[in-house]
Amino acid sequence: MPETSAPADAALEWAIGRGLGALADKMGIEWVEFTPERCIARMPVEGNTQPVGLLHGGAYVVIGETMGSMHANYHAGPGRLAVGIDINATHTRSATEGWVTAVCTPIHLGRSLTVHEIAISDEQGRRCSTVRITNMVKDR
Repeated sequence: MPETSAPADAALEWAIGRGLGALADKMGIEWVEFTPERCIARMPVEGNTQPVGLLHGGAYVVIGETMGSMHANYHAGPGRLAVGIDINATHTRSATEGWVTAVCTPIHLGRSLTVHEIAISDEQGRRCSTVRITNMVKDR
């Protein structure tokens, strides 16, 4: 596991170097912050909507899984891999324009399991969705 006292900029460099993956790139997801304690990303509503103009529920899940899995892999450390085994989302509001911001906070960082909560809000700070992901950590 990486040192939890590692500088925040080293954690962000790790995340940027690893990349977000092709799907997250297509959706326009961008890192805002990545530290051992939490990570923050944002995603545009435009291009990620349902036919009626609301941010697609699956888009909330994509940003949540991207962030939770990345943070779990950072926690896992070299030679280990975190893979998602459970995810759920509760949508409480619909974003229709601008950007959403997602804050990913670990609930549990164990040797074999991690659990993260991702709170996703619109530009007015109103929570739109809450995603929870559990990752299994294993040797590569």
